[in-house]
Amino acid sequence: MARQLITLNLQSTEVLDTNSNRDRYLSLACANEVFGINILQVKEIIEYCDLTPIPRMPVFIRGALNLRGQVVPVLDLSHRLDKEPTEVSSRSCIVIVELASDRTEEMEVGLLIDAVHKVIDIDPQDIRPAPSFDGAINTDFIHGMGKVDDNFIILLNIDRVLSLKDITMLSETQQFTVPPDSSADESAQSAL
Repeated sequence: MARQLITLNLQSTEVLDTNSNRDRYLSLACANEVFGINILQVKEIIEYCDLTPIPRMPVFIRGALNLRGQVVPVLDLSHRLDKEPTEVSSRSCIVIVELASDRTEEMEVGLLIDAVHKVIDIDPQDIRPAPSFDGAINTDFIHGMGKVDDNFIILLNIDRVLSLKDITMLSETQQFTVPPDSSADESAQSAL
């Protein structure tokens, strides 16, 4: 199956409008819930494709894909959030995001999700802090609760979805590159 590639043009003035008083988030479905990811961290969205398993990784790491010669680890966002593993369907896709950490360089990671909805604008005044649960539940990965119409969506702090240990382990997998003429990469190149 040929992999379709959707590239977000982050250089677009529409996306990077610094005069806007609203933040932009990619809304997505994961485990029957709606989440938002800051659009500035989203590099591209690709149709789900077969992944290469990586031994000795945490169970939420589904494998890796070859994206233009780079090894990109893919994690199951639902499974990472302590939900059931994602059942791949025709709407499943992989969102390629850029993670930043205090101790590592920026790295690309794929997030397996159920579906992408749309890009939404949220006024910063409509973002509420994450619930604290008196420290009993770790909510570090939640940036806040964004009010959209009469509902809230969970805005993820994607840099904190993975622990430092997980990021270190994944950065070691990205040290390898795949020759750009690899057959797995040809479908991504043809989609461009």
